[in-house]
Amino acid sequence: MTVTDTRLLLDSLVNSGLSGKEPSREELLAVLATGDDELLDVVAAAARLRREFFGVRVKLNYLVNLKSGLCPEDCTYCSQRLGGKTEILKYSWLSPQDAAKTASAGVAGGAKRVCLVASGRGPSDRDVTRVGETIAAIRDENPQVEVCACLGLLSDGQAEKLRDYGVDAYNHNLNTSEDQYGDICSTHDYADRVETVGKAREAGLSPCSGLIAGMGETDADLVDVVLKLREIDSDSVPVNFLIPFDGTPLEGTWELTPQRCLRILAMVRFAVPDREVRIAGGRELHLRTLQPLALHVANSIFLGDYLTSEGQAGADDLKMIADGGFSVEGAGETTLPENREEVRVRRRGAGTEVAPNA
Repeated sequence: MTVTDTRLLLDSLVNSGLSGKEPSREELLAVLATGDDELLDVVAAAARLRREFFGVRVKLNYLVNLKSGLCPEDCTYCSQRLGGKTEILKYSWLSPQDAAKTASAGVAGGAKRVCLVASGRGPSDRDVTRVGETIAAIRDENPQVEVCACLGLLSDGQAEKLRDYGVDAYNHNLNTSEDQYGDICSTHDYADRVETVGKAREAGLSPCSGLIAGMGETDADLVDVVLKLREIDSDSVPVNFLIPFDGTPLEGTWELTPQRCLRILAMVRFAVPDREVRIAGGRELHLRTLQPLALHVANSIFLGDYLTSEGQAGADDLKMIADGGFSVEGAGETTLPENREEVRVRRRGAGTEVAPNA
């Protein structure tokens, strides 16, 4: 594309976002095809939509891994997968008291939402009751905190039970396009994931569903999954960048650059301009020093550690937000080999005796 073509494309996408018109698949593909020399123009255009709908607020979310490892599913990207050899923390359900303690650390660090996650194909009814007990313990200490649950595939009636226990949102990522899904998992299919997001919405839970970039997908795969997320009306769209754990089929897969990550985030913002776009796992590894620039596109991040890997120090996240001129929401209201960091397996927080990172 010429400079003029790019400007026309970006102006069209901004105007569409501001007027409520959906962008075309071709336009979104064109965003991913822009060059590094056009990156600041792409970010600036996406930032117009971000500021229109979210101002300078950044929502902080905090993960609590209720049950780690030993998952019967074979998702190729996951360190908790069936037969996985990654030396992660493995433990059964945290007690409600331990989970509440971990959640409180995140809230104290500025988190508005805690995300309760458990490995496995899906919860039993006993597991749903256990999560309800955990929510009660969390709300005893932090009555205003938002609670999102991420427990896998839901059976009939379970979303309603979670709603009655006080869950506000349910996360179940689509991860990639339907065309690519068979390449990353064989123990369940794309339709299973779409169905679970639908059950959550039908029960009155806010759907949270996103993607993982860096798994060998094409530009078309990325655009198609984002269009599907728009179709299923996901309120929150976490954008993960693959953490290529040793011991998984995707170990050693380092195909993202910081510039590529920014273009992906911008494409998502253009596709869903008024939805929460969250920079999720892998931001430290792949965005690296361009993390602050990404806040001009996304309006939400995870604070502290992830499920099985360590994240940037919570205090550094808060400094990054303040230095960029942003405010915390709810506060008072590759060719990478040379630069990539080693993936640090989580050894602190939930399931350990070491204080959580917040």
